[in-house]
Amino acid sequence: MLARHIGVILNDIELMFDYRTTGQDAMKLTTAIVGVVLTAGAAFAQQQEANAPSLALINGKILTMDGQSKVAEALAVRDGRILAVGDAATIKALAGNRTRTIDLQGKTVVPGLIDTHAHFKAAGLSDYVVNMSGAKTVADALASIKQFVAKKKPGEWIIGSAWHPPSQLAEKRYLTRQEIDGVAPNNPVYLRTVGHFSMANSMALEKAGVTKATPNPSGGSFERDSAGDLTGVLVETAIDQVEKTVPEWTADDEFRQFKLAEGVLNSFGITSAVEGATSPRDIAALQRVAQAGEATLRVGLMWRPEPPAENAAWEAIMRGNGASSGFGDDWLKFAGIKILYDGGMTLKTALMREAYPDSHDGYHGIAQQSPQRLKDLVSICNRHNWRVGVHAVGDKGIDHVLDAFEAADKEKSIKDRRFVLIHGSLIVPEQMERAKRLGVRVDLQNVFMWDKAATVERFLGAAVANRAVPTKTLIEKVGLNSLGAGTDFPVNTINPFINIYVMVTRKDLAGRVYGANEAVSREQALRLYTSAASHYMFEENEKGTIEAGKLADLTVLSADLMTVPEEQIKDIKADLTIVGGKIVFQR
Repeated sequence: MLARHIGVILNDIELMFDYRTTGQDAMKLTTAIVGVVLTAGAAFAQQQEANAPSLALINGKILTMDGQSKVAEALAVRDGRILAVGDAATIKALAGNRTRTIDLQGKTVVPGLIDTHAHFKAAGLSDYVVNMSGAKTVADALASIKQFVAKKKPGEWIIGSAWHPPSQLAEKRYLTRQEIDGVAPNNPVYLRTVGHFSMANSMALEKAGVTKATPNPSGGSFERDSAGDLTGVLVETAIDQVEKTVPEWTADDEFRQFKLAEGVLNSFGITSAVEGATSPRDIAALQRVAQAGEATLRVGLMWRPEPPAENAAWEAIMRGNGASSGFGDDWLKFAGIKILYDGGMTLKTALMREAYPDSHDGYHGIAQQSPQRLKDLVSICNRHNWRVGVHAVGDKGIDHVLDAFEAADKEKSIKDRRFVLIHGSLIVPEQMERAKRLGVRVDLQNVFMWDKAATVERFLGAAVANRAVPTKTLIEKVGLNSLGAGTDFPVNTINPFINIYVMVTRKDLAGRVYGANEAVSREQALRLYTSAASHYMFEENEKGTIEAGKLADLTVLSADLMTVPEEQIKDIKADLTIVGGKIVFQR
């Protein structure tokens, strides 16, 4: 290219020569010509260097996940976006003196992974809360609390990390306040689980003003023993009365927690996440991280305001300052409004069409509000251009959510708005068809079945456990691009490769298969984390595939996901994570 450029200059210069030009005149002219050529060459070289990629990955297996599932061996990045994808020779030719070239030595590259449902702040709380994730027995759990309390002053609040006692502990139960009092007599202790149950010791209950005489709130309860005494277990809406008493983290604490959390997700190859239930304080902290230029994770916000009793007050919140879904930028953007409807499979609170197998009183699960109230909330959101995502797990709960979406659609079309059925774990085919007609997404989490499948079976029976998270049927009925794979971390592991393993094998931690007919291919599983997942935030033209012009969000894997033995899928790791062309994690 440079030679052609100089050739044009020389052709023009030939016209300057005259057969009468001789001696010193010729020498001067020759010197001038050389100067022009050298200047032009230097200018061209500078231009070429300025246009060179900042990063080149060569000699790899690039799974583009584009419409043709093309595989390339190299790519180049410039200005935070993918400049080119192709063979190694072509990409090498683009490199300049300042291009960082990484020889992948055959490693596999995939688009940056997208978790479509996580509460990822929890990944940054290791210095702030008792880590309950490793407890296998009640004794283990109490020992962890006691060890953490030893580092605190009397009177300081002790907060626990999210965990799941019914499936995690050998005793298959929650801790009582009396047990917690035994290891923390001088500190208020509050132990969160997965958002539907919590535990508190006597001092925490006292600070919250909860006594034996406190009535149960609508939609929840303060669990009591046979003598009517409080056990310390808080169910659903009863959680709020204690939760609001727990001191909030400082703004600096929350900034650091999110920074740490984003780094943890990057270490698993995750470059984008939808934050599943975001409070105003969390929004402020994430905005601060982004504005400081320290974000390493692209975040979609599912804002979760607590619905006031009056619909007019809810409408005032939705009207707000005029913002709605999609407001933001590539780093931080409103995804929609999160509404909680029923409970969970592993909590025996999912709202079911059929009564629970061991029910003696026709128990079908719980709902956070009436079906009409849900319709009102969704309608108001829709009226003010907010996309809605509703937590619904049980089939009856899903019925009510789809009813609410259909009612809203009659008032103002939602068909191109991608309203979200969050979880949808026990969705059935006719509900899938309703979702398809409405243009509703279903963002599922196969990883629930990794360490909780046996609990689902215990509460709901083998037949229901085998139809839980029906991924293959969802792909067939709803369409791949209307689905996404999340984890609901910290309820489940954030590890995407365990999630993909469960999708492909339908095996749980013990190796037992649940719903073998719902297994999907490796490519389908990967698309649920990439090309399909990008549709959640209407960003399919910006990310999710490796194509020229798209954001340079990339993950280099320790093994080839497409060819590694099936049992080794869960052991894959992210060796390199790149966000916006910058390396944010390297193993």
